[in-house]
Amino acid sequence: MPHTAEAEAGRKVAEGRCTEAGPATVATRSTLDARRAEQLADLFVEFLQTNSAPEGLFTDDVFVDLTLPQWRLQTVGRDNLVALRRGSHPALGTVPRHRVDVTPTGVVIEFEERWEDTEGTWYCREMVRAEVRDGSMSEVSVYCTGDWSPEVQKAHRREVKLIRR
Repeated sequence: MPHTAEAEAGRKVAEGRCTEAGPATVATRSTLDARRAEQLADLFVEFLQTNSAPEGLFTDDVFVDLTLPQWRLQTVGRDNLVALRRGSHPALGTVPRHRVDVTPTGVVIEFEERWEDTEGTWYCREMVRAEVRDGSMSEVSVYCTGDWSPEVQKAHRREVKLIRR
């Protein structure tokens, strides 16, 4: 049997290493243009700062897999993605830093967020791996450190000296 993504996924299911067989994602799309990758990253940052999805950022049927510390959520569809975002981050904030790397089928965006509420300024670090179809994000995996309260940030500054920011 030739070594393909579909064959590998089928083998993992047969060996019991996967609990569910979902649609296989195969790198058959054309390589994403670096300029479009930067545009998508900028649109994604806009989304994070406004809680509204800019035109062209997500496909209508976008799949989201959000991993938080000790929790995991999934949704399908642009409106459901926006609702998930607004439910988990109702306060608008800023993205002081982000970085984008192009993959053969999409982008990886590493970023930090800051926002304010009645308890003070909150912080988190996240990474997104997005598959792109027809110039828009169609599958988005989000990995979040969790929200750091002002108290956690203060303890971290006191106890840890970071080499890089």
